[in-house]
Formats: sequence, C-alpha cells, structure tokens
Amino acid sequence: MFDQQKYQEKIDYIFTQFPSYQQVGKIAYKEGLESMFAFDDHLGSPHKSYHVVHVAGTNGKGSVSHMLTSVLMECGAKVGLYTSPHLVDFRERIKVNGKMISQEKVYEFLTDNEEFMTREKPSFFEITTAMAFDYFRKEGVDIAVIETGLGGRLDSTNIISPILSIITNIAMDHCDQLGFTLTSIAKEKGGIIKPNTPVVVGEYSRATRDVFETIADQKGAPLFFSQEYTYSDVSLADYDLDLYGDYQVHNLRSVLTALKILSRNPQFLKILGDNWSDKSIRKGLQHVIKNTGFRGRWEYLSVFPPVICDTGHNVNGLSYVFSQLRRQNFERLFCVIGFVADKDLDKVLGLLPLSAYYLFTKAKIDRALDAELLAARCRSLGLEGEVLPSVDDAILRFREFCKEGDLLFIGGSTFIVGEAIQFFAKNHNFFAN
Repeated sequence: MFDQQKYQEKIDYIFTQFPSYQQVGKIAYKEGLESMFAFDDHLGSPHKSYHVVHVAGTNGKGSVSHMLTSVLMECGAKVGLYTSPHLVDFRERIKVNGKMISQEKVYEFLTDNEEFMTREKPSFFEITTAMAFDYFRKEGVDIAVIETGLGGRLDSTNIISPILSIITNIAMDHCDQLGFTLTSIAKEKGGIIKPNTPVVVGEYSRATRDVFETIADQKGAPLFFSQEYTYSDVSLADYDLDLYGDYQVHNLRSVLTALKILSRNPQFLKILGDNWSDKSIRKGLQHVIKNTGFRGRWEYLSVFPPVICDTGHNVNGLSYVFSQLRRQNFERLFCVIGFVADKDLDKVLGLLPLSAYYLFTKAKIDRALDAELLAARCRSLGLEGEVLPSVDDAILRFREFCKEGDLLFIGGSTFIVGEAIQFFAKNHNFFAN
C-alpha cells in the first residue's frame, strides 16, 4: 500500500528546500535556462517525444490552456496539461486528459531524481516543469499544452520546440522581473516565439504589436492577431461555454484562432484523424470544467446565497472582474479580499466597488499582505469593512449577517480563492446549516 505520509513528506521537502514563487515571491525567481537544460538532459529530453503548444501571457493563459486541452480531448487526442500555480492540490499542475498525476508518480519522480536535485539545486518551478515533461512522455501523450510560469524568454518551459505558440495578452504584472513598461514585458513574453513556428497573439496594444511583429519577422514566424482574424467578432453567445467570466470572450477568440492555425498542420491532423470537427470543438468548449477540472474563474461556490470567486489579481484582470460584479443583481455586496504583499495596490484598490462591505483577510502564505495594512489602505479610500484572520473566518462572518439579496465575492489573489474552494469542499451545504 502506498505510504501517504511519505508522499506528504516529499512534497513538504521540495516546498521547503526549493521555495516556490507561489509561496515566497520574487526571491524564488531564477533567471536563465542553464539549469533547466541540465535537468532536461538528465531526463533524456522527454518533451521531444510529443507535440507541444506553448502558452504565455499576463492574463488568460490558464483559461486558454484549459479550453484548448478540452477541445483536443474531445477530438480524440491524449493531452498533457501543465499549468501553475495550483489552487488546492500540488498535482493540479500536471494532468493527462484532465486527470491529475498520481501521488505515486510524484513520489517516484522526486525520489528517482533526488540526488540530481540535491547536487544541481534547480528551482521549484524547474522541478515541477521537468516532472511534467517526464510524466507526459511516460504516459504517451499525443500533444501537451504547456503554460509558462512567469514571463517567457527565461521561463523554465522555454526549452521546448512547439508546433504553435500563443501569447494571450500583455499587462503590467511581475514588473520587478519582466520590466516596467508594456514594451519590455512584451519582449519577455515574446521570447517564446520560435523560428518558423506560427504564433497567435490574443490582445495587443500599439506598443506590444510592434514588439511581436519585430520578433516574429526576425524569426520567420507566421504571426496571427486574433483580434483581426476569422473570429474577431465572436461573442460568448456564439458558443455554449461553461466558463462565465465576461473576459472569456478574449480567450475564446484566441483558442478558436489557435485551432484554425493548428488545423493547417498535417502532423496535428494526423493525431486527430476523423475526430477533428466543429462539433468536437463546440463540445470541448462546452465541457472545459468537466474535462479538465478547471477552477476559480468566475466560479459559483454557492448559489443561495450567491458566492462568486475569481482568481483575477492584477489591474487588467480585476478590472474585468469588478466590472462584471457591479452588473450582478444584488441588494448588498460583500467582498472577502486579500492580496499578496508585492502587489501594486495603488492601482488595484481604485477598482474596488465603494458600495461593498469588505472582509479583509490574508492567505496562509508568506507572501500574503497583512490584513490590517490592507484594511487601513482601503479605509483611507472610503471603503468600509472589518478584518478577519483567515478566509475561513471571513466566510463564517459573512454567514452571520447575510440575508436574501446579498452577494459575496471572494478574490484578490489566487491563494485567497484556493482557500475558499477548500473551505466549501469541506463544508457542503454550508449556508443550509
């Protein structure tokens, strides 16, 4: 019988010995690809055993990756999916046909490569990337959808040779690592563009378009802007999508454009055979959550009363989220809010609805911003609310005074949403109790 305790000890080991950006922030960021190339060489370059689609961008890359994976699954392909960060379980990062890597396989990889990791000191993200690439080869996937972690040019995933690259959009985030202008960030994200390999750009500005055109021209990479392509005027009403955020229209457009470009690749079509059809595409988009287990994007954690969570965490993402939130039907709006300490609050806090009542809190990670500090900043802007020590406490507090007509939003960071999902998973029918 598999030893659950040994698995947990091994997971704890990599989190403590190889700190993740998710947990501690920019001190875990490691520039350069030398270490990743060394790990890849140690494993025998597993990513060369299957086709790859590479996805980068400031916002939307998770949605695009999961939507694309779901469609490919419905078209009959065996699909590997690598994303980050995880919300609840570390294994969410690595999936094959929507099923997470097993604890046994995680333990096996970490044990087999412990000597190498101890000697070479790869980063946490390099370890998880190598694990994903290796697992996909062992599982015999036809194609893998690989999401970058941070940036693109120096991201650990950028050792691959994809059949298609996708850049969803460019916005101000992780500026300490990627630069403080849209142009500099675009150059980093554009680093995933490969010679003679088509690239789809989901959204662009005048500044970022010039960057992408220059890089694509230098590398002879066919460039497609989905805002100007076949699906430029697509709407969410055109497809029965099971992802409900208004911002998903941009991601839908990117995915449809990507699929159109992929359909021109003979190797890609050989994988799918007769299963490639508009019907399969629509079915894949209709069942993204069911097929891939995607969570945390305009997700209802409760219907009565409505509790909505969303992982939007920067100005670009939160502007869409709060715009949609304001259009919901409610008599009173409550928000459980928490951020990471390295977030640029000056721009983010201006997006928060003045009419809401806030339950300020912090996630259980070292990067979390102190809730008292957050509350003080928000009160200086005229926002009302109170401080709760944890996400669980904030949700419990909401239940104390909620009544018919109230709506609760939970967000501000991926980690706040992850803890909320865990809470409702443990407390079924919470509001009926």
